[in-house]
Amino acid sequence: MPLFLKNRNPDIREIMDDPNCDQEKLYNTYDQFETVNKLLGRWKSIYKKWVRPVIQRLDGKATILDIGSGGGDIISLLHQFTAEDRFDVKFTGIDPDPRAIEYTNRKRWPDGTQFLSTTSSELVEENLTFDIVISNHLLHHLSPNELLAVCNDASALSNQLVLFNDIERSDIGFTFFSLLSPILFRHSFISADGITSIKRSYTKKELQNSLPNNWSVYKQFPFRLLAIHQKQNYGSA
Repeated sequence: MPLFLKNRNPDIREIMDDPNCDQEKLYNTYDQFETVNKLLGRWKSIYKKWVRPVIQRLDGKATILDIGSGGGDIISLLHQFTAEDRFDVKFTGIDPDPRAIEYTNRKRWPDGTQFLSTTSSELVEENLTFDIVISNHLLHHLSPNELLAVCNDASALSNQLVLFNDIERSDIGFTFFSLLSPILFRHSFISADGITSIKRSYTKKELQNSLPNNWSVYKQFPFRLLAIHQKQNYGSA
């Protein structure tokens, strides 16, 4: 049991949640997320164990939806992996924050990639589906009711697999991030909001108890949780 972070604190808010926060720092934060997620997100491992087998079973062609895509760095990373495997994958990123869409619109993206200012529930209403649905660092932002709603949306939107990658709350992770992030990430919200995110995040047991019954949670090193819903028995932990 964690000594200092025994209980999660879902009520504190990150600076990025403020619509009036400094735009330069916000865009710097999106820029630096790419480094953070490459170092800590374990997306290469997730891709190899879970995403690649699904795309292979679909003869190398797939669609992937990223809920809460932010600056688009996870889509960029997954495009790199799928391109290396010569897969034909179309990516869609959605984020209700128009600032995120403005940021992604400033960048050049591969053909077949789009970013939309919308929500998962609106896509469900449009009867859209994707082969794989993902999110990164989304779950700890949600209230219990919002968490269940997003999970139900993702299940409805996915034909094959849902992968939600998030932080695991821990004292060790909190301590290391608190010490190193101010040194590594400057003139952005990475350090302050990252500390808040850890306080808001779940333990494995908490997240498993908060998800629908047909979801599974796996621990990943370092201090990561992967929530998974499978329509088919693809991939392995």
